[in-house]
Amino acid sequence: MAAATSVASRAQAVLRGRLCDQAVVHAALRSSPDTNYSKLKYLVASSVSEACNNSVLLLGPRGCGKAAVVDMVLDDLRKEHPDAISVIRLNGMLHTDDNCAMKEIVRQLCLEHQLSFSKMASSDDNTEFMIDMLRECGLAHKTIIFVLEEFDLFAQGKQRLLYSLLDAMQSLTSQAVVIGVSCRLDADQLLEKRVRSRFSHRKLLFVPSSVDSLRRLMEQLLTLPEDSPLLTKYIMEYNARVTSIFNDKKFKGVLNSLTDADATTSHILRFLFRVVSYMDMDSGLLSMQSFMNALSSMQRQPKMDSLQDLSILELYILVCMNRLEDKEHSSYNFINIMKEYKSVQDAYKTSDKYSHTVCFRAFEHLLDRELISFVDNKGRNQTLEYRPVKLLVSSRELAQSLKLNTTCPAVLQKLLDRERIM
Repeated sequence: MAAATSVASRAQAVLRGRLCDQAVVHAALRSSPDTNYSKLKYLVASSVSEACNNSVLLLGPRGCGKAAVVDMVLDDLRKEHPDAISVIRLNGMLHTDDNCAMKEIVRQLCLEHQLSFSKMASSDDNTEFMIDMLRECGLAHKTIIFVLEEFDLFAQGKQRLLYSLLDAMQSLTSQAVVIGVSCRLDADQLLEKRVRSRFSHRKLLFVPSSVDSLRRLMEQLLTLPEDSPLLTKYIMEYNARVTSIFNDKKFKGVLNSLTDADATTSHILRFLFRVVSYMDMDSGLLSMQSFMNALSSMQRQPKMDSLQDLSILELYILVCMNRLEDKEHSSYNFINIMKEYKSVQDAYKTSDKYSHTVCFRAFEHLLDRELISFVDNKGRNQTLEYRPVKLLVSSRELAQSLKLNTTCPAVLQKLLDRERIM
């Protein structure tokens, strides 16, 4: 038993290492000249070897591998040209204005070239320093690669950073590459005319992988390589089990459910981490149940768990709030909710009647559970009964929780179904 557990633990370590290794995850990208990896590497490598300036945009939805491809290309170039490139990274969400971004460029340049950095330097001084460094690096045949993540955020406002950077690259003595990364497909259209005229207009479009390619990726990552530090007999048995799982009809349903929610590579990797965690430690093998458990944990929603623990009165309050929103009440408070609750009681003659004080305690409990919240903080001086509130649970989530709650009165389900139909 202990030996089997040891083998399973070692197998898990190998598989987790493969899932964390971007080179393994994106191995297929290196084998084809038509991939965005090959195109980006050719563009940057030619800029380094031919001592020229270039700029390119990587566009596509989040999670489709843009940042991973940039990291792979830069890692390869560092190995091929260890002393010929310098990488400067900026992020539009962190460096929110041009002065801050320019200061960060100077800080990283000083760090890279072992120079002293002055925090007190003005924006003009920093811009002049960057231009001088571009010229000096160009004369030394060293390429500076600027990676601008969330590129569309740099394209807001006056765009002084982009203009200064791209304008400096017009010099024959400079040697730089700008790689913009954005989830907005129209990022280049956000550029001002003066900036756009200095941009090369090269774009690489990233799209989410197809279901078939995701299936092949999952099988590749979960297959143990023959040179793993494990027994050959175990590797053969494990890989045979993985193949049989991927040929099972149930797996197709699991994959469809997974990709319906999110078909990005990052989502698939999170799922595979959970699959490996659900490995049978006694046999050291994966099973269809491992995939089912992983899918269930991925689909689990904390709000649904909170809804399962509510009392009947709290469910009444949520249903009444949902009814008020369906009636397009732009603003409502606890008093309005109680009026709706009373109208429900009068219409259906139910026995579930509670006092105002008990209802208010249930209302406060829903606030504590963050299933409802106040609309804003403007009415802090008002009593809680009169402050506007809003529902933080969707109609679908509320309907699903009512169906799963065995103690839920039929009238609540009927009320919600009626509102959804109307």
